Amino acid sequence: MPDLDPVVLTERLIAHDSVTPATGSVFAELAAMLEPLGFAVDRFVAGEAPDGPVENCIAVRAGPAGSRHFAFAGHLDVVPPGQGWTSAPFTPERRGALLHGRGAVDMKGAIAAMVAAVAQIPREAGTISFLITGDEEGPAQFGTVEIIKRLREAGDLPDLCLVGEPTSVHRLGDMVKIGRRGSVNMWLTAAGMQGHVAYPHLADNPIPRLIALLAELDRWDLDSGSDWFQPSNLEVTDLAVGNPATNVIPAEARARLSIRFNDLQRGPDLVEQVSAMAARHRVSVRAVISGEAFITLPGAFSDLVSAAVQAETGVTPDLSTTGGTSDARFLRALCPVIEFGLSNATMHKTDEAVAIDDLAVLTRIYHRIATAALD
Repeated sequence: MPDLDPVVLTERLIAHDSVTPATGSVFAELAAMLEPLGFAVDRFVAGEAPDGPVENCIAVRAGPAGSRHFAFAGHLDVVPPGQGWTSAPFTPERRGALLHGRGAVDMKGAIAAMVAAVAQIPREAGTISFLITGDEEGPAQFGTVEIIKRLREAGDLPDLCLVGEPTSVHRLGDMVKIGRRGSVNMWLTAAGMQGHVAYPHLADNPIPRLIALLAELDRWDLDSGSDWFQPSNLEVTDLAVGNPATNVIPAEARARLSIRFNDLQRGPDLVEQVSAMAARHRVSVRAVISGEAFITLPGAFSDLVSAAVQAETGVTPDLSTTGGTSDARFLRALCPVIEFGLSNATMHKTDEAVAIDDLAVLTRIYHRIATAALD
C-alpha cells in the first residue's frame, strides 16, 4: 500500500508542471494513487488547440448494488506560476508549518486529502468516484463538461458531489460554498468611418457613441440582491481604440465588460438587454456566458458538511455564494453540489502555500463527509 499521508500525496501532485490545460504525468500520478485503492481509472483526452487538448479522469470504486454514490470533484490544472518564487514552483518545499508549491491550495492539496480520506472507507459503504479535470483554470470547454457527458453515457450518476475548491477564508472551515453567481463576458464594437479631424463631417467617430453606451451601462442598476446572493454587478474590463495618429478620427472603438449575476438574472436575458442598449448607439455585441447562477439550498447536504467541519475544527462555517465561478456550475446539473476546501489566502499567488496541519484536518473532514453521504 502506498504512503497515504496527505502531505506526501500533495507533494507528489505539486511535482508535476500542470499549467492549464493539463495532460499527462499529473494524471498518471493520480491514477497511481487511486488504483491500489480499488478504483477503476478512466483517463481520456478531449478537445483540440487552442483550448485543448485537455485530459480528464473519472475514477470509480463501485460499492454494493443499489448503494449510494458520492463524488469528489476537482481539477489538477493550475495557473501559470509567474516570476518571483522563493523556491521552484513545481518543486514542493516544506518551510516551517507550510508546504509551498503551485497548486498547494488550488487544488492539489484538496485532491490529496480526498485520496487519503477514501482510503479509510470500506468498499461496502457505497460507490465513490473522483471527477477530475485538467481544464478548470482555463476556458473550461473540454473539462468537466466532457466528464458529465461521459457519466451520462455510462448512466451511473452520483447522488451528491463535493468540489474541493479552496473556500475557507481566515481559517480552515469558516466558509462553505452552496452556490455561485453566473458570469457573462461581452465584447462591444463601435464601427465608424475614418477621416481627418479637420473634416469631421466626412467621417463618423465611434468613440462618443461607445462612451455613451458605457455611461448608460454604468448607470444600470441590475438588482439589489436576493436571499442568498449579493447584488449583480457589471464591470467594464477593457477600452481600446489603438489610434496612433493625432489627426485621424478612428474607424473603430472597442470595449469589454463582465457581469457577475445572481439568481434574479439569466445570462441570455442580460445579453439581450445589453444588445438592445447597444443597438441604440450603433454598437455590436458578442457575448460568452460562462455559467448561470445556481444554489444548493440549505438542507440535509449542507447540514452534513457543516457537521463534519464543526466536528474537526470547532468552527460553524458560513454558507456562502460569494466569489467567482467554479466547475460546480456544470456539476449541479448532475446532483446537489457543495464546495469546501482549504484556505484561499495564497491561491494564484507567488509562493502559494498550504498549512501542513490543515491537510490532515481536511482529510478527516472529507472522510466524515463521504461516510455520512454514503449512509
